[in-house]
Amino acid sequence: MEATGELMYAMKVFDEMPQKDVVGFNGGGGGGEVPGFHGGGGSGEYPLPRIDDLFDQLQGARYFSKIDLRSGYHQLRIRDCDIQKTAFRTRYGHYEFLVMPFGLTNAPAFFMDLMNRVFKDYLDDFVIVFIDDILVYSKSREQHEQHLRIVLEALRAEKLYAKLSKCEFWLDQVSFLGHVISAEGVKVDPTKIEAVTKWPRPTNVSEVRGFLGLAGYYRRFVEGFSKISLPLTRLLRKGAKFNWGSEQESSFEELKHRLVTAPVLVLPFGTGGFQVYSDASKKGLGCILMQNGRVIAYASRQLKPYEVNYPTHDLELAAVIFALKIWRHYLYGETCEVFTDHKSLKYIFTQKELNMRQRRWLELLKDYDVQIQYHPGKANVVADALSRKAVEQVFSLIVPTELASEIKRFGLEIYPSSQTGILASLMVEPTLISRIKEAQQHDSELWANFQQAQETPNSEFRIDDDHVLWFRDRLCVPNKSDLKDLILIEAHNSMFSVHPGTTKMYRDLKTHFWWIGMKRDIADFVSRCLTCQQVKIEHQRPGGLLQSLNIPMWKWEHITMDFVVGLPRTTLKHDAIWVVVDRLTKSAHFLPDRQSWSIDKLTEVFQREIVRLHGTPISITSDRDPRFTSRFWEGLHKAWGTRLNFSTAFHPQTDGQSERTIQTLEDMLRACALEWHGSWDNYFIGMAPYEALYGRRCRTPTCWNDVGERVLEGPELVQLTTEKVEIARQKMKEAQARQKSYADKRRRPIEFQPGDKVFLKVSPTRGVKRFGLKGKLSPRYIGPFEILERVGAVAYRLALPPQLSHIHNVFHVSSFRGYKYHPLHVIDYPLERLEPDLSYREEPEAILDRDERGTRKRVIPFVKVLWKNHSEREATWETEEHMRREYPGFFDRCKFPI
Repeated sequence: MEATGELMYAMKVFDEMPQKDVVGFNGGGGGGEVPGFHGGGGSGEYPLPRIDDLFDQLQGARYFSKIDLRSGYHQLRIRDCDIQKTAFRTRYGHYEFLVMPFGLTNAPAFFMDLMNRVFKDYLDDFVIVFIDDILVYSKSREQHEQHLRIVLEALRAEKLYAKLSKCEFWLDQVSFLGHVISAEGVKVDPTKIEAVTKWPRPTNVSEVRGFLGLAGYYRRFVEGFSKISLPLTRLLRKGAKFNWGSEQESSFEELKHRLVTAPVLVLPFGTGGFQVYSDASKKGLGCILMQNGRVIAYASRQLKPYEVNYPTHDLELAAVIFALKIWRHYLYGETCEVFTDHKSLKYIFTQKELNMRQRRWLELLKDYDVQIQYHPGKANVVADALSRKAVEQVFSLIVPTELASEIKRFGLEIYPSSQTGILASLMVEPTLISRIKEAQQHDSELWANFQQAQETPNSEFRIDDDHVLWFRDRLCVPNKSDLKDLILIEAHNSMFSVHPGTTKMYRDLKTHFWWIGMKRDIADFVSRCLTCQQVKIEHQRPGGLLQSLNIPMWKWEHITMDFVVGLPRTTLKHDAIWVVVDRLTKSAHFLPDRQSWSIDKLTEVFQREIVRLHGTPISITSDRDPRFTSRFWEGLHKAWGTRLNFSTAFHPQTDGQSERTIQTLEDMLRACALEWHGSWDNYFIGMAPYEALYGRRCRTPTCWNDVGERVLEGPELVQLTTEKVEIARQKMKEAQARQKSYADKRRRPIEFQPGDKVFLKVSPTRGVKRFGLKGKLSPRYIGPFEILERVGAVAYRLALPPQLSHIHNVFHVSSFRGYKYHPLHVIDYPLERLEPDLSYREEPEAILDRDERGTRKRVIPFVKVLWKNHSEREATWETEEHMRREYPGFFDRCKFPI
């Protein structure tokens, strides 16, 4: 069908051209006689109107009348010269038709042409004709009366007779061409689809084709019809074997269900406001046409063989082009918006690099006044609009008049939770409204507002006809905690409001409800929401002011330690570096080691490289590496008489000196590896820092004879060294004060008391890389946990559950979020996958398959791993070597035979 503007222009041209003797009208016959047929005069081809196009003419109509002609074909005589062509023989004799019989090849076209000539002046205005079915439609009773008179007089003038028993007049809704039409729109005629619902399971290709033919007649009512029917249409392919399985059965039943529950589609009204939602997949193209938020039609089709190879960008663009072509008569010459979930299409008009297919489509796009918009996934507006009209259709049947008026007054709309959930959805609202009504009458605080509304005409409070108190256009909610909680829970926890913040929730609720202290109550409710406390990020400055370490009095009395791990393995099997830094002079030792070294080996290296050169330190500040937490290591320090100062758990700023030194060291190692390649441990200088600095080994008291009296008798050397140390200490004190002032500007003081409960911050993404963004959906905070005691100025000890016994229980205050109690909170710890560094770890559950992939030099075994809390389709292929190294005991308990 042409676009509306084109159609109006064509009608004008065909009215003017005969008057100018440009064309002459040929109706295919004259005088009400049937022209030649078969070999006698051609087939009399005449375009029958598309049913969808006929329905588009009904926009805005509220009154309908249907007229059916009595044996319409038999009211036309056949030319005398053609009567013999209708001869037929029976056992009772030889007969010829004198009037047009059913079954002639040109009968429908000729009759359609006759009816169009009879009602030519009224078509597309208030008359629709489809062969012998005549539909008269009007927007008002007065118009309908006039229109009926015109149509009946036209039939009388042409001596065409109607069958009264099959005619219907003055209808609010009418069944026409298998559809039910009303002021609300168009829907499927239940009597027509009864055959579909009772259709037995097809047993051959012919029955499948028959079922799809009948169901396809109503495809504009079924979203994604092509995708749903794909398993059935595959059976119709040439050479395909008829195999009816679960996939075909599911498609068969789903189509029947969709037709029974098909929504009411609105008729386009006027121009403008059109929206198209398009989507594409490897199964087909689908789109939805809407006007002002209401669905007009669905359209879909399966992919052609060559389209299966299209990239995603071209498939999504093909869906847009498909929609513009099939609904050209709506969209051509109109401003419309096209929504797609493929964001790059939004910039198709400005893209410079396009292939030939895209250029061809772009030329078609430029014929339309179209704006392509991006919407992620299936926008809610589509799902809402699909069900809105279906609910309105039954709304007047099942909802009391009183409730209907209340809902309209609230400005609310009712949506079913499912196709069968309309009644259940509607039964919730009257309970809340009636409870608010009843509670208003017994609320002493609102009683003064009632009096104000009655006594003051211009008061902001008013009382409606049902004696309900309103503040402007907002319903007054009594001071009852259960009613307030019910409203707050619906506005915060429902599927339509996924935990909004205080400001947004207040803005949403204040348009409908009012009570004293409403904003304060909303803020308190949101702050106590358990889910919000666990998942929402904090936008405040981190808690806890900077606490600097005490400045050492002498060199190498106080040191810091850390490990650089995960380095490439060298030829000497080194894969880690032990970093030891003096807190006063900042001199450092970089000791290559192996992650596999035992505590005994580390003790030996420490004594040889540190104690031998600098003596035993008074204190050591370290991070929470497992090597530092062993009983043997603590016992060694106890035997030495040293105090092992562990850093606060998961707060590396405590050992900032080692961390900063490690950053410099890693930059040096990267430079070595990039510049000279080879093993990184080849570039150690092979001597102590003292020896490299002074060109000789450090002399200790054991070298008494080498030192001699002249060195010991130099008091100026001792004084000079002491002065330099004091200068260094003073500079460090100034630096610490400067660092603290800078750091405290970005922090805030925060304190807790023993017995308080707090949430503990975890890392939702660190360590969870296998499944991409899925790790980001883990909670940011776990708990709450009780504070046992305060440890230092900014650290606290927590009462952790047994599942977290492997984690050190002292944490910096910046890792906490205060817990706000609510009696309905149900605490559920997701602790089974928490690592010592408070990150989540994916655990393997089973091995599903095994494979070997070869290279030129060796064969690499792979295993397909099923991970805990993930489905089988998320199983991943991992190297067996990696899995045995990361999960040593997994293969011992694995049921899969390796």
